Amino acid sequence: MKLLIVEDEPKTAEYLQKGLTEQGCAVDVAHNGVDGKHLALVHDYDVIVLDAMLPGIDGFTLLRALRAVKQTPVIMLTARDSIEDRVRGLHEGADDYLVKPFSFLELLARLQALQRRGRAQEPTQLRIANLQIDLIARKAWRGAERIDLSAKEFALLAVLARRQGEILSKTAIAELVWDMNFDSNTNVVEVAIKRLRAKVDNAFTPKLLHTIRGMGYVMEARDGAGPDEESAA
Repeated sequence: MKLLIVEDEPKTAEYLQKGLTEQGCAVDVAHNGVDGKHLALVHDYDVIVLDAMLPGIDGFTLLRALRAVKQTPVIMLTARDSIEDRVRGLHEGADDYLVKPFSFLELLARLQALQRRGRAQEPTQLRIANLQIDLIARKAWRGAERIDLSAKEFALLAVLARRQGEILSKTAIAELVWDMNFDSNTNVVEVAIKRLRAKVDNAFTPKLLHTIRGMGYVMEARDGAGPDEESAA
């Protein structure tokens, strides 16, 4: 499970990060609302643990901004225990609300439940023009032709297709597909894009995988290349 904790109290953040990491979770931490908003919007998390009282941007405002573009499950973890605060959090889009002090085991159980609920809501089929992707069977076709993909190639295709129309930077792709911090000296993303394009795009129309100069890559059906588009990976 990949989690984001947005918590300004250092001891609580450290306690959560340590405990959840020991449970096998990948955990990012933000200590203020500005950093939390950036991480929440740029990256994909299974669940976000969000405090209400944060410096920079409060948790309710952050949640409202997140819900404008994403439906990542959110559990609010806060000392604000009034009925009004709970109702406000749920109205702003929180999926759950847990009051401090809390039981770690209860928090873990709630996170696992939110992860299951989030996965159940995910589509199992994706389609872009004549590209069809079966996320359960991990298979892809262009028209009637089956595309033979490695595990990493399929993961890369799924990430791009899920975010169709959105330009993804090399850094974002590296983190989403390889779960790694991006090293600007490596060409792993360019090589993977080139291989994927050769299998999924080169022999077919319309072209779906586009390179945007200085920005990254986007998957979408479009008529011709834009002024910032390059043909090579």
